[in-house]
Amino acid sequence: MKKFILTYSFSLSIIWALIILGLCSMPGQHIPSFTFLEMLAFDKWVHAGMFFVLCSLIFFYLLQKNSSKNTFYAFFAISILYGCALEIMQGTLFSHRSADWNDVIANTVGCIFGLIFYKKLFNYLSKI
Repeated sequence: MKKFILTYSFSLSIIWALIILGLCSMPGQHIPSFTFLEMLAFDKWVHAGMFFVLCSLIFFYLLQKNSSKNTFYAFFAISILYGCALEIMQGTLFSHRSADWNDVIANTVGCIFGLIFYKKLFNYLSKI
C-alpha cells in the first residue's frame, strides 16, 4: 500500500482534490447533523485533514521528481488558494452551503502541516 501511494501520488492527489470538491459541493441537507459545538470542532478537523492529505500527496510527487523548493511553495500556495476558492463557491454556487472563514483557516492549517511533515511521511512510506 505504501508503494502504491508513492507510485501514484500525482494521480491520487488529483482524485483527492476532486473528492474534496465533491464533498464541499454536497448540499447542506445531505451532511449529517451534530450539535453545534460537535460540528464546529469535527468540521474543522475534517477540513484540516483533507488538505493535509492533498498537500502530502502533491509533495510526495514533487519529492520524487526532485522539484525545486520554489515548486513546493507554488503548489503549497495553489492548495491554499484551492481551499479559498472552495469556500467562495460554497458561499455563491453550491446550494444550502455557506462560506466560512474558519474553514479557510482549517484548510490552510492542513496545508501547513502537510508542508511541515511531508518529508517524514515520505520517509516512512518509502521504507519497505
